[in-house]
Amino acid sequence: MSTRPATTAARPESCAERVWDPLVRVFHWSLVALFFANVLVLDDEGAAHRWVGYAVLGLVAIRVVWGFVGTRPARFSAFPPSLGAARRHLSAMLSGRPERHPSHNPLGALMVYNLLATMVAIGVSGWLMTTNAFWGVEWVEEVHETLADWALISVGLHVAGVLFEQWRSHVPLVRAMITGVRENPPQP
Repeated sequence: MSTRPATTAARPESCAERVWDPLVRVFHWSLVALFFANVLVLDDEGAAHRWVGYAVLGLVAIRVVWGFVGTRPARFSAFPPSLGAARRHLSAMLSGRPERHPSHNPLGALMVYNLLATMVAIGVSGWLMTTNAFWGVEWVEEVHETLADWALISVGLHVAGVLFEQWRSHVPLVRAMITGVRENPPQP
């Protein structure tokens, strides 16, 4: 005989799933640390700034390779860039229809590609500034600085988007990027 009262309904459990493997998480938080070190801490003219920039390029190169051979949620095929999908996702969000995605949602996917491309462009423009051909060339420095500003804006939008989606969906996305496990609320 059960000791449980007959009136107690079973509570639906959340659905926890592994999404972000260790390489993705180490990449993400290392990129955060290196980018902010270069933007906020290190002297723009110093060797440390250059070497941190090269490290960022190395990280992005590893992530790009992992985007083709890594775990399923880390692969670019799991979150292809699509303006149409982003519009549909935004429409679903605004109408209150929840959507689950096995990896990044379509808006998040566009931000991932934006940030990866921006980091590469910052690194390449920074490297160009060290070459004989572009040493002291003002427009290259301006491009480098403008790209860094764009990256800061993009990071701000990324953080705002993650926090909004976390609030809207009740999925602890920041925790998922730390632990690798996304805890989805039960579907109604």
